[in-house]
Amino acid sequence: MAKCEEGYLCDVCGGDVEEITDSDLYLRYVIGMIEPERLHTESERHIRCNPVLAQFIDDDDFAAVTASGDFAKARLDASYVREQETLVTRGWRRLREVAGREMSVLDYPLPEVKARLEREAE
Repeated sequence: MAKCEEGYLCDVCGGDVEEITDSDLYLRYVIGMIEPERLHTESERHIRCNPVLAQFIDDDDFAAVTASGDFAKARLDASYVREQETLVTRGWRRLREVAGREMSVLDYPLPEVKARLEREAE
């Protein structure tokens, strides 16, 4: 199979990241961890294959993920955990909003991230 026909393969499990709602790459982009110019150069993985980030999604439609080790949220500052839960959950919900819609990838990020990117572009 040609590389262009493979889609996005998870660099952790090797499986196909079929939906944007499963994409760690796009979740990180939407919440401002990745600049738009880097989308094509960064590795892809399933959200669940990155438990350090996935543990912060707090939504009934997302089965909870527990990270272990030093970056488990149980070992982190409570206020930082609350901030990350708010941000990452909003980002995951935003992925659900943009899934299947005809829109520019530049419009995917959360409003505050998009505003920051626009300021930086000026």
